[in-house]
Amino acid sequence: MAYWYNLTNGQVQKDGETDPKADLMGPYDTEDAARNALATAKQKTEAWDAEDREWNEGTSST
Repeated sequence: MAYWYNLTNGQVQKDGETDPKADLMGPYDTEDAARNALATAKQKTEAWDAEDREWNEGTSST
């Protein structure tokens, strides 16, 4: 079963229960992962931004 975070109403929804017109994030393996979708997205974006800064400054270790 997959779970989705509905950006329109802020609710976690299961496959088959989503509004086809809603803005969704997912799919996620667990309800908890879907519930934390915004926090996870924020963490990933901050990490990617930091990697971009390092790359642009020539200090990347990769």
